[in-house]
Amino acid sequence: MTQRYEDILAFLEVVKAGGFTAAAARLALSKSVVSDRVRNLENALGVELLRRTTRSVTPTERGSELFETLLPLVQGMEEAVDAAAAKDGPLTGRLRMTAPVSFGVAYLTPMISGFAKVHPELEIALDFDDRAVDIIGAGYDLAVRIGNLDDSSLLARKLCESERVVCCSPAYAKQHGLPKSVEDLSHHATIDYANTHTDRLWRFEPVKAGGDMRVVETRSRLVANNGEAMRDMAIAGLGITVLPRFIVADALRGGALIEVLPEAVPTSYGIYAVYPPTRHMPRKLRAIVDHLAAAFAGTPPWMASGPKSGAGRARIHKKAAQTKKSSRP
Repeated sequence: MTQRYEDILAFLEVVKAGGFTAAAARLALSKSVVSDRVRNLENALGVELLRRTTRSVTPTERGSELFETLLPLVQGMEEAVDAAAAKDGPLTGRLRMTAPVSFGVAYLTPMISGFAKVHPELEIALDFDDRAVDIIGAGYDLAVRIGNLDDSSLLARKLCESERVVCCSPAYAKQHGLPKSVEDLSHHATIDYANTHTDRLWRFEPVKAGGDMRVVETRSRLVANNGEAMRDMAIAGLGITVLPRFIVADALRGGALIEVLPEAVPTSYGIYAVYPPTRHMPRKLRAIVDHLAAAFAGTPPWMASGPKSGAGRARIHKKAAQTKKSSRP
């Protein structure tokens, strides 16, 4: 029975992952072991569960039926075992989570490291990816997401707010001048985020409460799918960009970047812990979500050293305005 259960788990992971290689990585097993376990299940049942080609692995009709039947049963069993475990016992098993690259590397890594030290018997797999992956289909326990959450069956807990900043390098400001208004941004070279570049629209909070959101269409010559790359291109003087403060805080403090239109506030995004719905939240999931919520409570870590002084920023703006060229880029 133990062996058959392991075969079932291997089958479920292969279907969720869409292949043996990804399933093996999730299970921390070799690809050959996962393949053998699925084959054992097929032999025991006398049916083909997976359709294998050189490019893909997909469930057969019988395989799809078995997957849909077994998945909630296995999840329910795991939840029941977790609920019956001692409330103060050690966290065990495996926790898989995904997070955006820049935010994950800079801020999540030390938080997860601290959590791992406290729970040495828990395995943690952390994937950095700026794409919003299907966490249920991909088999993740938790995702950290930044933005406006779409309506879905997923559950979410807000960790903190992600303020965004419009900024450029002092060299760009000296050469091209600074925009005088939000609308003036359309005349400047801008650097945009590829994952939200389709409409080229930058959105700003209303000037007065209850007013209309201000929207401007930008002219983005450079587009990247990574915030740190966008920051570095802005530091190089290639244009104006809008980025989360957690990416540009150090550059603003050090003077490599300056704020543009500091009185105009880009719409902010929430930072959320997102996880699949469940009747009983596993202890390991509750523990990591509580840990992250506590870590982000109060002043965000990227603001710990304080923003660049407004006086210094004002001097740079004044100098840029004096040297502004009449022609636009």
